Amino acid sequence: MIDFDKLKNILQQHNSVLLTTHVNPDADAIGSEIALFKILKRIGKQVHIINSSSTPYNLTFLDKENKIEQYKPEKHSNIIKQVDLLVGLDFNRSDRLANMRDDFINSSAHKILIDHHQDEENFVNDFFVDPLYSATGQIIYDLIKKTSIVDLNYEIAEPLYAAIMTDTGSFKYERTTPEIHYIAADLISKGVNPTQVYDEIYDQSKFGKIKLLGKALNTLSLHGNKQQIAYMILTQNDFNSFNTYENDTDTFVNFTLSIQGVRLGILFIELKDGFKVSLRSKGKIPVNKLAAEFGGGGHLNAAGIRIRSKNLEEFIPVILSKAEEYTERE
Repeated sequence: MIDFDKLKNILQQHNSVLLTTHVNPDADAIGSEIALFKILKRIGKQVHIINSSSTPYNLTFLDKENKIEQYKPEKHSNIIKQVDLLVGLDFNRSDRLANMRDDFINSSAHKILIDHHQDEENFVNDFFVDPLYSATGQIIYDLIKKTSIVDLNYEIAEPLYAAIMTDTGSFKYERTTPEIHYIAADLISKGVNPTQVYDEIYDQSKFGKIKLLGKALNTLSLHGNKQQIAYMILTQNDFNSFNTYENDTDTFVNFTLSIQGVRLGILFIELKDGFKVSLRSKGKIPVNKLAAEFGGGGHLNAAGIRIRSKNLEEFIPVILSKAEEYTERE
């Protein structure tokens, strides 16, 4: 359970605040940042948003005032040292801060984490974490509703809707509860246009992204005796060929679960300094536990692994073999 009164008090007690999120942010990360930024500005705080990665082009509509800055040590290290409060949103391990990690950890500012992933590392002063929430954006919504820190208005409702809509898979994942639909209705009642938000995020892809998806689908393979595992592979050559980036692959892994009989889907992505594995599952197959065996984490049905300075080709059969063990247990 999250102590929302304590969270409200911490936010009110500090005058200068810096918000940040994980590398390659998604809509839950960006939406939660923007919504909390709006809340803090309305209660008179000085607020910065600084992220290790740039904002994906399909999420820039959420940052209408261009408040999010991409981290540059020479520009932002002093800001991180000088603020009163550091707030991490939508991540549970310090390595998810990438090149911002050292500045964040070494800062003497009070540090808090607001997240819906199970906390796995003790690197902040206070955790406001509950894995029963469908999205970090839902936690920010409850902060408003349970403490009346501000009134909910359109400029806060839109980024929260984007956060919740995307992290529930457009309201189709198992964590989509009756409460989530009530929240969505409340946000829409504030003027949010669900058609427009969906269009901005999912239906305004660059040509290269669609070509990259085609490349991924061309590698689609089945694995295991019962062929319950589907996987795809993308290499750095693929990204370079289509002038695309890692964050362009955000929803690609979901296509693996659209195959009849498949219960566990995997997307292998070669990075410049290692590789990333996105995992999705159906039912009670715990891909978060599968990910944890390789230093990753996440939720029951959605998790990820990031391994640096390793050869992807060597790890693919290892991870596939371990994934097969999980499908056979259920």
